[in-house]
Amino acid sequence: MTKTLKDAKPGETVTIVKYHESGDVDLRRHLLGMGFVKGAKIQIKKVAALGDPIEMSIKGYDVCLRKEEAENIEVE
Repeated sequence: MTKTLKDAKPGETVTIVKYHESGDVDLRRHLLGMGFVKGAKIQIKKVAALGDPIEMSIKGYDVCLRKEEAENIEVE
């Protein structure tokens, strides 16, 4: 089973494997510009009480993504 960024737990560090084709192309382009590239390490910081958004650290800065954005990014 493939794991997505949405499935990662707080304290976990994951690596981006690929983007799913079903995702929003403009959002993918935006995320790539922010460093969400294949092989990038992401540390999950916090998940909001209802699971949305997810706070993470990538390339030295913190960012929050909604669940529907995170589920299009495959990680390991």
